[in-house]
Amino acid sequence: MALLARRKTRLDAAAEEAGPGALAVACDVTDETSCRSAIDEAARGLGGIDALVYTPAVGPLARLVDVDTDTWRRVFDTNVTGAARVTAAAIPHLDESAGTAAFLSSVSASLTPPWPGLGAYIVSKAALDKLVEAWRVEHPAIGFTRLVVGDCGGGEGDSRTEFIEEWDLDLAAELAPAWLERGLLSGSMIAVDDLVSVVDAVLRAGASLSMPSVTVAPRPKPEEQA
Repeated sequence: MALLARRKTRLDAAAEEAGPGALAVACDVTDETSCRSAIDEAARGLGGIDALVYTPAVGPLARLVDVDTDTWRRVFDTNVTGAARVTAAAIPHLDESAGTAAFLSSVSASLTPPWPGLGAYIVSKAALDKLVEAWRVEHPAIGFTRLVVGDCGGGEGDSRTEFIEEWDLDLAAELAPAWLERGLLSGSMIAVDDLVSVVDAVLRAGASLSMPSVTVAPRPKPEEQA
């Protein structure tokens, strides 16, 4: 297993926690040279690549009228173009192994109405969904899976998601009632360990089957079912 991300110190700690054989490889998904170098290093260290999981995403909280050009570029560079860069670098290895590529998407891109304040993120995830379909058409021997994820709080410590770190909390408090009123917030959270189990199941599936899309949503709490 190879772990790729920008911050090498965190990667080193994660690889140590993952156990013997785990590789820590620095990679900036917004830089094509970095992506190709990282994939090449991972392939050398692992003796090939039979699976890819793309998880990076940024989701600025802002009304669309306030999203400037630089923000649009940053969102698409990470959420869409970054996925294209990494996948393109990995394609020769995945073709050789008849491997699997999974991409984390969001219910907000395909299953729910748009969330006020998250328009840039939602548009980028919808583009990612179509990108996965386009890759599948051009490389049918590879198992491309769109993993649609509902509310999930993420991990703890260094593995904790920083998705909302840059949010304006006043704007979040202003928008949250609209999210609740429209039923966009489920009131439950997917445990990160359960999400990891689903990703693992997708990656372990045999080359004879295809899973174009898998949806993971939080199960309602018992009191919510009453």
